[in-house]
Amino acid sequence: MYTYTKEDIMRMVAEQDVRFIRLQFTDIFGTLKNVAISVSQLEKALDNKCMFDGSSIEGFVRIEESDMILRPDLNSFCLFPWRPEPSRVARLICDVYTPDGKPFNGSPRQILKNVLAEYKAMGYGVNVGPELEFFLFHTDDEGGPTLKTLDNGGYFDMGPIDLGENARRDMVLALEEMGFEIEASHHECARGQHEIDFKYSEALETADRMMTFKLAVKTIAHRHGLHATFMPKPIFGIAGSGMHLNISLSCDKTNAFPCETDKHGLSPIAYHFIAGVMKHIKGITAVTNPLVNSYKRLVPEYEAPVYVAWSACNRSPLIRVPSANGHAARIELRSPDPSANPYLSLALVLAAGLEGIRNKLIPVEPVDGNIYEMTAAQRKKHKVDALPGDLQEAIMEMKKDPFIRTVLGDHVFEKYVEAKEMEWLEYKTRVSQWEIDNYLSKY
Repeated sequence: MYTYTKEDIMRMVAEQDVRFIRLQFTDIFGTLKNVAISVSQLEKALDNKCMFDGSSIEGFVRIEESDMILRPDLNSFCLFPWRPEPSRVARLICDVYTPDGKPFNGSPRQILKNVLAEYKAMGYGVNVGPELEFFLFHTDDEGGPTLKTLDNGGYFDMGPIDLGENARRDMVLALEEMGFEIEASHHECARGQHEIDFKYSEALETADRMMTFKLAVKTIAHRHGLHATFMPKPIFGIAGSGMHLNISLSCDKTNAFPCETDKHGLSPIAYHFIAGVMKHIKGITAVTNPLVNSYKRLVPEYEAPVYVAWSACNRSPLIRVPSANGHAARIELRSPDPSANPYLSLALVLAAGLEGIRNKLIPVEPVDGNIYEMTAAQRKKHKVDALPGDLQEAIMEMKKDPFIRTVLGDHVFEKYVEAKEMEWLEYKTRVSQWEIDNYLSKY
């Protein structure tokens, strides 16, 4: 992570012929927003004097509380590599403040910062490595997305079967120019599905990078005449896209999760963290899996987790403990999908883990068999619960768990629930193509 001063940014803007700067922030639903300014307004923005109308952003504020201030995070400065010289474009990620100089309690980035401050007060740092999957589709004659994939490839296939290889390569190159360390890129198991993995980093930086990643992937895909989507389940009958979160804690720059003498290689801190996440995951799911479509992915037989369990031996549970140990020890949460707001998702998951640590919660025993092949009686014996089955159930679980409101705050909690209840109502009253195909001619 870079450390920049105001003078550094003014100098780089002049040296790189930057003419426009995008002041970016994220709304509560994970949509990237921005206010674009010319270089003549940069000093004003760097002095935290750039205001915008918060009432125009869904879920932000009421009309009588509309004025908001953007405070740039100077260390987030970078150039957009797809806008080369002359007249380059740069961006700064911003925190949202009220006119009286206080952090806005409806800002997802601030909510994550609040949780990380609690970790810091206890002497912990938090590292997160995400795995975001996405699909590449052809576009129609008007540039709109279709469901026609580029290929019929599978896991780790390569060209000429993987026709998305060129686009993916350019995505990697663009991301590296923006400061990402790319560890791997490959075709995923479904046709047209891809994954690009970047190195873990501190949690706030990771959330920022996840938003930048999605922007870069979509932009480069568009330049190839393609549409990239992070929709969880765009095609029936094949795997959907996940956003696995690999999480570890550090204490005095040492990984706090490993223990050489434990049979699973985990420390008590790691067990407490797992227990906290499992305790609250049903209430968290409406945020980590925020769409009606998210629950078309969370079904058996397509690798996505359906049940609340953990294991160090197989991939079917909610939480997996990878075989890596020592400094690489971590837990992998497998339920989130890439349509989620990364700030709110990480805030809730990390706050749940922190509650587990504070209260020394102990998880149930790991489940090492294939949970999908278990009977209901076997799952009950192993104390295996299920994740919500649809968005309505997820919202109900969110409302039942007071912990979620505590982390998000009243403003975001109420706005989020209200919006998702409206989304569910609209969905369930719409007539789908499936209904037309099955009922129109029959009845």
